[in-house]
Amino acid sequence: MNEALLRSLTPNVLGILVRRGADFAAAEDAVQDALIEAVRVWPADPPRDAKGWLVTVAWRKFVDATRADTARRRREDLVEEEPAPGPAPAADDTLQLYFLCAHPSLTPSSAVALTLRAVGGLTTRQIAQAYLVPEATMAQRISRAKRTVSDVRFDQPGDVATVLRVLYLVFNEGYSGDVDLAAEAIRLTRQLAAVIDHPEVAGLLALMLLHHARRAARTAPDGSLVPLADQDRGRWDTTSIAEGVEILQAALARDRLGEFQAQAAIAALHADAPTAEETDWVQIVEWYDELAGLTDNPVVRLNRAVAVGEADGPRAGLAALAALDDSLPRHTAVAAYLHERDGDLTTAARLYAEAAQKAPNLAERNHLTRQAARLNTRRPR
Repeated sequence: MNEALLRSLTPNVLGILVRRGADFAAAEDAVQDALIEAVRVWPADPPRDAKGWLVTVAWRKFVDATRADTARRRREDLVEEEPAPGPAPAADDTLQLYFLCAHPSLTPSSAVALTLRAVGGLTTRQIAQAYLVPEATMAQRISRAKRTVSDVRFDQPGDVATVLRVLYLVFNEGYSGDVDLAAEAIRLTRQLAAVIDHPEVAGLLALMLLHHARRAARTAPDGSLVPLADQDRGRWDTTSIAEGVEILQAALARDRLGEFQAQAAIAALHADAPTAEETDWVQIVEWYDELAGLTDNPVVRLNRAVAVGEADGPRAGLAALAALDDSLPRHTAVAAYLHERDGDLTTAARLYAEAAQKAPNLAERNHLTRQAARLNTRRPR
């Protein structure tokens, strides 16, 4: 096997697929699949035209993947836009695919990335944003995962924890990103809860329902973001909130706390407050402390800094924020908010403008730009 030849041909084959109409991420996936096939086939049957062989196989892989993605999206279109409360309908094979992709031969992070790409339909860029890593790093991780499972028989499905992580990330992408997968994530989590009696499965379902209940109030008619404190709570789905709280209470009563239950408890406290001013921030900080003890996720500590700023004042929040890496996504936006709360409008306006440049999507960028403009008009000249 001439690995140097394969490496030298890869950019040319990728370019040909893109010129034929494949988007770059899909073309990259197809070329990777073709390279895996070459590693398997060429030692016994080397082609006369290596480049032509790779182009043909990669294009076939791209077409097959496109057809499969189209068929999957057609099935998703049949699902009602909003998840209905109550027992889940009969399970389909999609949930089984999640378990199969969470294979023991893969690390949990690789299993999640592969499943999001292969089953969830997310792009490499969207997965990288969910993982807080560069797109190139995520592309390599997915490619390695594909190579790992290329010759593996899927007769050992993965564990529940990995599947929960996949569903959580799919929901977050559907809730805040460009791909509407939130309702599908809730549907699948209902199915999982119906067959697995585990408090963290229930905690994840409760978390999804509580967040999804606020969806209608998260954007204004013009599509702009509405912060939680400014949302019209009359537009929140009280049925979903009630169901989420009931599921959460039953899970917490089992005294087997996990990170999804802790996150759901925070969401429930927000949902329980009649107004933003009546939010029980002290208790929310306590739940963030529990959550930080369960997971060393820096985003948890970032959100905790906001809660501390609300419970103990903006300077306490800024002190908590100072202990975190300032390269953390949304760190600058949080700093801007806390400085505004502290009355330093000049610093806040500058930080809002900086945060807008780092925003992961257009809606958030526009929101932060408006925040900077609002403060600039209020500053004394």
